Amino acid sequence: MTHPGADTLHDERHRIAASRDARFDGQFVTAVHSTGIYCRPSCPARTPRSDGVTFYRTSAAAHLAGFRACKRCLPEATPGSPEWDLREDVAGRAMRLVLDGVVEREGVPGLAARVGYSERHLSRIMTEELGAGPKALSRAHRAQTARTLLTSSDLPIADVAFAAGFASVRQFNDTVREVFAVTPTELRARRRVAPTPDGGLHVHLPARAPFDAQGLLDWHALHALPGLEQVGVGDDGVVTSYARVVDLPGGPGWFRASAAVPDAAGRGTGLDLVVRVTDLSDLPTLVSRVRALFDLDADPVAVDTVLGGVPELAPAVARVPGIRLPGAVDAHEVVFRTLIGQQVSVAAARTAQTRLVAALGDPVPAAIAPDALRFPPAARIAADGTSVLRGPTARVDTILRVAAALADGSLVVHGGQSLDELRDGLLAVKGIGPWTADYVALRVRHHPDIVLHSDLAVRNGAQELGLPATARELSLWSGQVAPWRSYLTMHCWRPIVDRATAAARAAHTLSRKDTP
Repeated sequence: MTHPGADTLHDERHRIAASRDARFDGQFVTAVHSTGIYCRPSCPARTPRSDGVTFYRTSAAAHLAGFRACKRCLPEATPGSPEWDLREDVAGRAMRLVLDGVVEREGVPGLAARVGYSERHLSRIMTEELGAGPKALSRAHRAQTARTLLTSSDLPIADVAFAAGFASVRQFNDTVREVFAVTPTELRARRRVAPTPDGGLHVHLPARAPFDAQGLLDWHALHALPGLEQVGVGDDGVVTSYARVVDLPGGPGWFRASAAVPDAAGRGTGLDLVVRVTDLSDLPTLVSRVRALFDLDADPVAVDTVLGGVPELAPAVARVPGIRLPGAVDAHEVVFRTLIGQQVSVAAARTAQTRLVAALGDPVPAAIAPDALRFPPAARIAADGTSVLRGPTARVDTILRVAAALADGSLVVHGGQSLDELRDGLLAVKGIGPWTADYVALRVRHHPDIVLHSDLAVRNGAQELGLPATARELSLWSGQVAPWRSYLTMHCWRPIVDRATAAARAAHTLSRKDTP
């Protein structure tokens, strides 16, 4: 049955494919009937007539329909769809969990339980909405991970199979040949990353241009906790990399991220990672979380078009095109760091958070990250936090209450929740208010449409940009830039972050001058 508006959507996507607009890469694929292949919208090959193509929302749907990936444009090499951040429905929530590897770890029953539906009903919803069920979507994600590792890492081919989540090398070989019509060895021949002796796995993560990588590196550097996070700084004081420990299902992992250097045509935009993991099967999960941490699947042109179309914001958007949201690699960690950092300066928050990590965090094996610590789990904070936490009694009690609730499962916080579920769960805990719930939602869900209008730094930044400076007026004014109000929040924060970054660079330069 054809849905209302299907013809209009088909025509719109055909116009996009004919224009070879790279902004839409990763948001749908074009399946060509005559060749049996599917392409990204920007594929340089001639676009067939409208009646000679079918458009699919996901690669998995194209796979199920019998199409294979184009060898020329490599549709699996694109950033992911920003649709999963925007969508609050069951399919969107489930897709975020699929990308985090839940199907590989817990199977379809685990995925269904997390979103609160039966397996059969969830499969029906996802097939209707996305053209494929959970197993097919997970298989397509494994294939995409495999292609990424084969073409942009130095991991041996046999290890790629297990790192991508395949049960056997034979299954891996069969899937790669079926999806890409080439062997893993032929895909590996396209690798651009040379092996290096530093003991890490090198992976390139693509992003849509423009990409304000430096802004996020600076943001994370200002909030970094010694022991858990490391910041690389150049001779001029500019942050060049950000690294940290990540808790993964199979044990601790570690990554270091730096901005990739694109070519003149903008190809290669994104991040270059060095990664170490305890269990190779955790690699897709780590990659998914780093993509969320750096908002790599955002559609910056759509965001900048809306924000830049407002006269008051146009100069800020022109100054910082492609601004991104700071996401999360660990939802519980964000909750605790948010609670500890409320109503204190960034420096004071870092001091208190560092003390918590030093006192309750477990050491990480030296092979993963020397002299590093993991962020303490909720159960340990609930049991031993009293001896470490400082500040007003009400705040400490709230942190302990949240730790106990997260530990026993009565409070659930993860990226697969809807915005309302996440907010309502947090607000039901005594001591948590709207600002905390919204900030956690912005980070954990990297939700694109949250304005932190009550945040003092946001209001100060808004005033500097010529926007309304009171909470109520800013909230009302922000409606005109929906659904991208989270990016408005980042632009309002930017002047404060820039001043703090400039001060840190000046201090670094001064310290180098004083060093004999």
